[in-house]
Amino acid sequence: MAASREDVKFLSNPKIGLKRKKYCRFRKFGIKYIDYKDPEFLIQFINEQGKLLPRRITGNSLKYQRRVSTAVKRARHLGMLPFIGDLLK
Repeated sequence: MAASREDVKFLSNPKIGLKRKKYCRFRKFGIKYIDYKDPEFLIQFINEQGKLLPRRITGNSLKYQRRVSTAVKRARHLGMLPFIGDLLK
């Protein structure tokens, strides 16, 4: 017995193909200042090689992505974050 068209829609996952909306975590939680002296927070925005993650991946707005990049650069200059991370995470 073959499955009818109505049966097929219940066999597949309805969430497939739906992407969650990205949001800026700084705007959502009301974070105004990004502290460059907090490397545990800044490491979320760095990949394994030590490069900054782009906005399209993190979901940050342009304003806060610039602030994150400035904070990461300051932390690197002070030696709190490495310039090159050998499998950082």
